[in-house]
Amino acid sequence: MSKGYIPKNLDFDSEARTKLISGISKISKAVKSTLGPRGKTVLIESADHLGGITITKDGVTVAHSIYLDDAVENLAIQMMKDAALRTANTAGDGTTTAIVLTEALVKAGNKRLDESHNVTEVIKHINNFTEEVVKELKRQSRKITKARLLDVATISANGDKEIGTIIADAYNKVGHSGIVTVEKSMTSETYAEVTNGIRVDRGYTSNLFINNQRKDECILEDVKVLVCDTEISNILQIEKILKPVIQNNQKLLIIGKCSQNVINTLAANVMRNGLKFCNIEPPNFGYKQHELMQDIAISVGATYYSEKTGDDLSLIEPSDLGNADKIIIGKSSSVIIKHSALTEQINNRIQELKEYQKGCTQQAEIDYINQRIASLAGAIGCIYVGGNSDVEQKEKFDRVDDSVCAVRSALEEGILAGGGLSLWRAAWWLKPSDNDYEFELPIAKKILSDALQSPLLQIWENAGIPNANTEKNMANNWDGNSWGLDVKSNEWGDMYKMGIIDPLKVTKNALINAVSVATTILSTNAIVTHARIKEK
Repeated sequence: MSKGYIPKNLDFDSEARTKLISGISKISKAVKSTLGPRGKTVLIESADHLGGITITKDGVTVAHSIYLDDAVENLAIQMMKDAALRTANTAGDGTTTAIVLTEALVKAGNKRLDESHNVTEVIKHINNFTEEVVKELKRQSRKITKARLLDVATISANGDKEIGTIIADAYNKVGHSGIVTVEKSMTSETYAEVTNGIRVDRGYTSNLFINNQRKDECILEDVKVLVCDTEISNILQIEKILKPVIQNNQKLLIIGKCSQNVINTLAANVMRNGLKFCNIEPPNFGYKQHELMQDIAISVGATYYSEKTGDDLSLIEPSDLGNADKIIIGKSSSVIIKHSALTEQINNRIQELKEYQKGCTQQAEIDYINQRIASLAGAIGCIYVGGNSDVEQKEKFDRVDDSVCAVRSALEEGILAGGGLSLWRAAWWLKPSDNDYEFELPIAKKILSDALQSPLLQIWENAGIPNANTEKNMANNWDGNSWGLDVKSNEWGDMYKMGIIDPLKVTKNALINAVSVATTILSTNAIVTHARIKEK
């Protein structure tokens, strides 16, 4: 056998799909048991937590922990994780729904498709119908109010009203444009703190700046801040400020464009010498970049060095640096936190922007000014999650993190009737009609329709409610798009009035990602995996 040669296993046709579906069923059975207010928790053996134990109702945590011996089944697991993680990354919640939808799509497709069907055409129709369903969901969505904010937070925290209230209060304090983060508390208490801060839509320029590997973030406290739009092409340009920063063992954030050589030099000193540096590029472009950089400089109390005003970076002094109490630098965005009250300079700038906004006629310009005002005056909330044990704290942390992300998604795109109802209604809207002349069209509708009903049916199953009469019950109580069943109280009513609602962004992304993964699996005909060597 030649060096580097890896033997392969090949699986084809129905045999390959059977193994994929087996893997899908295994991960789905574990994850979907957590769905809904009466969903169950999952116990996970993990080396990362107390005694190797994690207890959670968070779908993505459950999915992330699962690996199987069979190579083909494990491929299915990885694809299911992809649907869950993409939903989590985009909307912050909805991972369990994505997995339930993916399984339902794959099983419905495997059941209804045979050799007489053109699978490519069916998949094309499924994708087209998914776009129509998303448009229908957008038409049904409503804007979120303060009262609904509490409902979203509570539901996403698995019905925990105490946590929901803490999160809703934090968002009400920071405003719709504010930022809320989640941290672990040093005590058993769960509480919220709100501080002044600013968000920048730029992340770190090098992965080597990361010091929190779990979240892929650079987190530093009590940080000096350099703000400039002049490119730093040589490290000697900022020698005057680097020397005192290093000598005093201080931390430094550079908000400005640096050459690759400068970034490499800073990163190398972080890795080898333990220095606390980070660099992000200026946000936005053109005149907006200049204005936003001025806002950032005012917020942190820094002197803004700009080539547009002829500033020479070589003249910079340590006194020109600003200060932040804490920075959280992610891959694509950053948060700069200031605990001090707003200065007179910041208040004056806010008043100037409000006056300028009165003369604006274009909505885009009005929204842009609102973003600047929110950045200058924007408070940042932090939910500190406590627990009586590490296991309890970890489980609660997952629920709070999901809830915070769900509220953010609801604020961005609005809300829908929850409990799987909106997708279930969309399934009825997709029922085959006499106008479906094309052979593959009704099959695509049936596959997607079957899948869209699955989240509601799973919530009912987890609550111990028989699904046999679901359609009959729903039909008898058909009174508008928001009429459904509260599985906790076993009462029918308007889902919005009962506080059972889901963010549109979460539902939409769960569906889109599930369809993407499921159609890939349905179109698979051959699978190539590394051959596993079994021990004797």
